[in-house]
Amino acid sequence: MNRHYYISDNLDELEAVENELEANGINTEQIHVLSEQVADVEEHHLHEVNSLMKQDVVHSGEIGAVVGVPLAALILAGAYWMGWTESAAGWVPFIFLAIVIFGFCIWEGGFFGIQVPNAHFRNFKQMVEDGKHIFFVDVEPDQEPVLDRVIEHHPALTIAGTGTAAPHWTVAWQHKWHQFKRVISG
Repeated sequence: MNRHYYISDNLDELEAVENELEANGINTEQIHVLSEQVADVEEHHLHEVNSLMKQDVVHSGEIGAVVGVPLAALILAGAYWMGWTESAAGWVPFIFLAIVIFGFCIWEGGFFGIQVPNAHFRNFKQMVEDGKHIFFVDVEPDQEPVLDRVIEHHPALTIAGTGTAAPHWTVAWQHKWHQFKRVISG
């Protein structure tokens, strides 16, 4: 999937674009608006970026995992080389310690990430603070022409670039979850 970023200061225009995209087969879960005017975004029935996505928790947690894997491996290798696994306890305490260290590294990375803005949105920080809205759409390659066709009818949107989108499976899972919630609520 590819992510396309656009800048606008008109929520009415963004609402029209979102409705057109949805009418042309792009799911709501693929469309987001990053803005400081959360109430106005909600009033226009736009899909706002949730607070967890605004922070760098996931990316920093991944970095923590990258640090945690070698530390856990070092613990297991060290216990083996020192002969400590030949004791009555065997491997169990060292495997447990490796899991705890790995989990701690992920948690620490996420804890750091909750304190900083999402790496994907850092370039837009000043624009958002200035009252602009960042509209972004995650599309499959076969949906690119649909997006281009809709966007060309809305010159008020300024193209702000492209980037890495959410993985396909997460968008598909969110779509199925929202469908399930609609069915349950009647």
